[in-house]
Amino acid sequence: MDALQEPTRRAVLTALAASSIIPVVAQAEGAGDTLPLWPGSPPGAPATLPVHKVEQRSKTAGIDDRWLTGIATPTLSVRRPAQPNGAAVLLIPGGGYGFLAFDNEGEEQARWLTAQGVTCFILSYRLPGEGWRDRAVVPLQDAQRGIRLIRARAADYGVDAARIAVLGFSAGGHLAGSLATRHAERTYAPVDAADRHSARPDLAGLIYPVVSLAAPFTHVGSRDHLLGTPSDDAMRRAASVEAHVDAQTAPIFLTHASDDDVVPIANSLTLYQALLAAHRPAELHAFDQGGHGFGVRLPATTPAHAWPALFTAFAMRLGVFPPSRAA
Repeated sequence: MDALQEPTRRAVLTALAASSIIPVVAQAEGAGDTLPLWPGSPPGAPATLPVHKVEQRSKTAGIDDRWLTGIATPTLSVRRPAQPNGAAVLLIPGGGYGFLAFDNEGEEQARWLTAQGVTCFILSYRLPGEGWRDRAVVPLQDAQRGIRLIRARAADYGVDAARIAVLGFSAGGHLAGSLATRHAERTYAPVDAADRHSARPDLAGLIYPVVSLAAPFTHVGSRDHLLGTPSDDAMRRAASVEAHVDAQTAPIFLTHASDDDVVPIANSLTLYQALLAAHRPAELHAFDQGGHGFGVRLPATTPAHAWPALFTAFAMRLGVFPPSRAA
């Protein structure tokens, strides 16, 4: 779902390898710790846990483009900058709730963020169709726990607990939006002291996100993987991000391309209208071209290529990222 079609995917991966902006082969600065989200078994564990699998989608030697399934142990993969500036971002890859696009929407995002001094935590969250009880809230349980764990460990990583953003892509954008709007919802019983912390992000970036699971323009794959089949109108409405916007919703940044033929731009437009109606801080960038699943792989000639700089500027205005040194 979050993949570019072959052979287009091979072309953008090859171009990315040669890019001076995003070095594909290099790890993000300070690739290091992997933190299990839960001290024991995650909530609602099935009798037989899913088997972890990694599918290498890249056909180009030396370039990773991995899809992950079988997430039995959800984790935070920490990517630390050489000079941390106190800001942190929880990165949430997409994949239609059926897999995780770990490199395109995780590792590659951590590279440009750590270069700015931002500490990154890539969320490997459980996939709802892999046997977990209460499947519709399983990803949100992991996202809430992820933010709480970052706050609990903030001092260990040089992070300011009041400057934590979340950045999600496609179905990961739906999860980031759910976290921004449903952060206070009790989705699991507290397991330790980390759960005393707030799960509310200080900023949520939603990149070509799935938003509404009730509208005609919904992404059917994401809906069915999250809710199962069949699902009724009440279930779909309860899982739609725009239905939960209120006075406590975190500031939201939206990016979408009008030529996205996988997740229509109407998703972002619907959420933006709900945010405006609720008088919540929000910014929307709707681009003429970009398609879907582009991450940071677009050439400079494609309009949506600009989104990381726009997200950074929004985060600076909100005080989540520090002011530019050049300012």
